Amino acid sequence: MGKKRVTEKTEEEILKESKEVEDAFEKKAAVSAVKKRGIAKGLIFIHVTYNNTKITFADGQGDVIAWASAGSLGFKGTKKSTPFAASRVAEALVEKLQKTMPGEVSVFVKGIGSGRDSAIRALGNRGINITSIKDVTPIPHNGCRPPKVRRV
Repeated sequence: MGKKRVTEKTEEEILKESKEVEDAFEKKAAVSAVKKRGIAKGLIFIHVTYNNTKITFADGQGDVIAWASAGSLGFKGTKKSTPFAASRVAEALVEKLQKTMPGEVSVFVKGIGSGRDSAIRALGNRGINITSIKDVTPIPHNGCRPPKVRRV
């Protein structure tokens, strides 16, 4: 295996390392203080499909803070895609955001499920200040290629 080297550090090196550790700790504490204090502007992404409803909250830079879905709340099967489940998902997300309640929120809705409107209404009723609502559902430009003409 070879000889093991034992290196001894000088006092200057030890002080330098301890200072780096303290600086890293202070930087981490500053970031967590910002999260506790609250977020000025946030983004809410609502993804509603025929099978589920997912809502994600992110800060202004796009870092995810909290999320909730109908499946995580205990809804099973076809009940996950109902408007009632969508409103419950929105309420659960607002409960998670009690400490970091955002000032202004932009909402992006994606999908064609039945819980789109009820999710947005539930967010508004729970005291979140919605500044804009944008539909980002993907739409095909020309659709699929049609089948060939049938020859008889």
